[in-house]
Amino acid sequence: MTAVPRMPAKPQEVRRIHRLVSRASALPDVRAEVEANHDNNRWWPVTITDPRVRMLAAGWSTRVSYRMIDTYTKVIRSADTLGFDALTASTEGELAELVRPLGLARARIDYLRSLDELLQGWSKEGIDPLPSSAGGDELIADFARRVRGASYKVAQCALLTARGYHCGIIPVDSGMVDKLAPALGLVLPSGPLAHERMRHVLEAAVHARADEFRALATEHGYQVSIPEDAEPTWFVHLVAIYFKRLYLNGPSEQLCSRRPLCAKAVGCSHRGRDDQPGSTG
Repeated sequence: MTAVPRMPAKPQEVRRIHRLVSRASALPDVRAEVEANHDNNRWWPVTITDPRVRMLAAGWSTRVSYRMIDTYTKVIRSADTLGFDALTASTEGELAELVRPLGLARARIDYLRSLDELLQGWSKEGIDPLPSSAGGDELIADFARRVRGASYKVAQCALLTARGYHCGIIPVDSGMVDKLAPALGLVLPSGPLAHERMRHVLEAAVHARADEFRALATEHGYQVSIPEDAEPTWFVHLVAIYFKRLYLNGPSEQLCSRRPLCAKAVGCSHRGRDDQPGSTG
């Protein structure tokens, strides 16, 4: 896979993203989920200090449902306890037993083996993926191309977790492409490229209105820690993904059918009455 060229976000896209995040961040259930996962995310816990294991966790979290998160957490803790070097030295049987609770053992072992090959290759090439100054788009594309079972969305998560929550990367999963993008009126390319294009748009929106997005956390009383020198990309990611999970996967009865044209999106006056053509909500 190749790095996807960045195109400037349209002013309309920036406005719609800010509008939806503003409304979604005010929802109590979204706030509860964000607060529970912002400073120490259950999928990518801060207790994992080795960036290689963090990249591993990003890949092994695929095809794991929310109801399996406790099982997933136990597997990742076991992997972290062993250490990345011990994992790569393990036999196929030992690895299969480790990931057995998650299923798809062959795919997860292949991910580990090819991740190890990539990291060794980067080391020989003098590439350090951790500094934010390193080319994120290029590394994401290289990761997606060279790690078996990866994709743009997995590569986004891997680089994010390796660098830390507040590195400026907003990972985009399939639900965000399929559910959130239409709610925002975003037109995306088909296939895997959609994840990178949406990531670029979301990151551009936060960059353009960073202070306003940060202010939302204060306005709604979020108990989260956002570094002063970081744009609130992690906060926006969590608000967006939990809004998607709680309101778009269903979808919720509170959700306005006129999104993204409706300024409120949730709990507006359109709900409970017949919509009139041209109404703006």
